[in-house]
Amino acid sequence: MEALLKRELGTSVLKRAGHSGGGCISEGQSYDTDTGRVYSSKLGEQLANLHLHNRRQMEKQKKEMQTVGKVLEQLEVVNQFGFHVTTCCGYIPLVNDWQDDWVSFYAQQRLQHQLGMVEQTYGDREARELWAKLQLNLHQLFTGIEVVPALLHGDLWDGNVSECSDGPIIFDAASFYGHSEFELAIAGMFNGFGSSFYNAYHEKIPKTDGFAKRQQVYQLFHYLNHWNHFGDGYRGSSLRIMKDLTK
Repeated sequence: MEALLKRELGTSVLKRAGHSGGGCISEGQSYDTDTGRVYSSKLGEQLANLHLHNRRQMEKQKKEMQTVGKVLEQLEVVNQFGFHVTTCCGYIPLVNDWQDDWVSFYAQQRLQHQLGMVEQTYGDREARELWAKLQLNLHQLFTGIEVVPALLHGDLWDGNVSECSDGPIIFDAASFYGHSEFELAIAGMFNGFGSSFYNAYHEKIPKTDGFAKRQQVYQLFHYLNHWNHFGDGYRGSSLRIMKDLTK
């Protein structure tokens, strides 16, 4: 079987990487090749297209409104951040109430929500004090950039990605409309997806000033979420990021 896979995939290396993650009810086997995931570049391109879809709809709508005599097409455009239903990241439900301002949405419905659970379970004074400082700095990290609502998977790491003969597959989503940069944060915590993925993604959505710092802000949510799921083994990482962002 592995010889057949090597021939079909055009690879000289085929290493078992364990079963696919995400709590899937079906059983699958993951493999690493000498070129990484076979469809890594395609995943990056398709993810960028997903993130750009709403922006493109907005641009198309604006162009049609400026064209005299044109019958306007009914375009589905999302102008706020949030989602129309509750979604979950792990077993914790996400607050997805619609808001106009991204930083306010992220501070209140992502970070504050997680830190509220930390406070309830652990009563962590240091986390509470750092959050009070960090809230004052958040808007500065978004100076000069435009955040357009993008449809996100919401929990996109290697365990929630697979492949079939037609291309990449993503599953176990925690979807909402948010900042496209948020999508890349958790993968960066767990070794990422490889250079071909990021090259394809950033060819369509280039990095903007302050990207690295904002990745820390977005990783903070996932570390806090892990803290609330798995215990205070993730406390140190959460506090380290907050300390770094409040220097």
